[in-house]
Amino acid sequence: MEQRTLGSQGLTVSAIGLGCMGMTGIYGEADEAESIATLHRAIDLGINFFDTAEQYGPYENESLLGRAFKGRRQQVILATKFGFDLTKGALNGVDSRPQTIRKAVEGSLRRLDTDYIDLLYQHRVDPAVPIEEVVGVMADLVREGKVRYLGLSEAGAGTIRRAHAVHPISALQSEYSLWERNLDEELLPLLRQLGIGLVPFSPLGRGFLSGTAQRAENYPPSDFRHLDPRFQGENFDANMRAAQAVTELAAARGVTPAEVALAWVLQRGDDIVPIPGTKRRRYLEQNAAAAQLVLSAGEVAELERALQQVSGERYSKERMAFVDR
Repeated sequence: MEQRTLGSQGLTVSAIGLGCMGMTGIYGEADEAESIATLHRAIDLGINFFDTAEQYGPYENESLLGRAFKGRRQQVILATKFGFDLTKGALNGVDSRPQTIRKAVEGSLRRLDTDYIDLLYQHRVDPAVPIEEVVGVMADLVREGKVRYLGLSEAGAGTIRRAHAVHPISALQSEYSLWERNLDEELLPLLRQLGIGLVPFSPLGRGFLSGTAQRAENYPPSDFRHLDPRFQGENFDANMRAAQAVTELAAARGVTPAEVALAWVLQRGDDIVPIPGTKRRRYLEQNAAAAQLVLSAGEVAELERALQQVSGERYSKERMAFVDR
């Protein structure tokens, strides 16, 4: 698979990564044996960039990757995140105090069964701790050899500028796809000005763009999409109509809707590395095939026109409060 470079410090990864969050229950039940088989199949397909976080599970996702990649550490590039308050085992606000960062990283190293993290992100910005202090601790971890590259997740322009002034930031992780283009106006130009790569999560619109979405009430309360505004009521109906453009183009090209949606993201720039999430080999293989698909200018324009307007906020009000915009 094609390799792409994130940031100016030389972090080179496969053009498509794998988001591992769904392998530990965020999107319903998962089968550990199938998840591990999916991780191993990713390596076979040339995917070497794997995304996790201490919050996923919590903790269980990192441990899963640690088991799956035992003896194969040199074949993979591991990205993980700190920054949520997990003292009660679930989302409980944010915490990026220096002592919390160090404790989180030590825990991640242990669970991932490694002595270094390739890419360490602050998962969400903590307004109570200056970003200069946060990145200062992260930079110390680089100097200590525990971390190689630094990233931010869902950070705003001001935060990114201040962080990058302390230590080079290699990647911003944020939601970005055909149906979520909130980065186009300000953040993508800023990332390119500063030489920072973009790692889009949910590039398939949580199933809308791949044709697998269901109404919110069809998902169990434990599923992330159960409270997603875009899966509810009239929003769901409108978004399904918009996503039909992806399905129709996929049929015309003889590929899957997921391939079309990912191809669009990949063609937005060679400094962009999407991390579609899956816990099954068959979907992984579809996603990987997108690296070979090239959309024409006319096809891109038609997709963007059809999905210009999406109904509903991308998160619930509670989750949007964690986004630094």
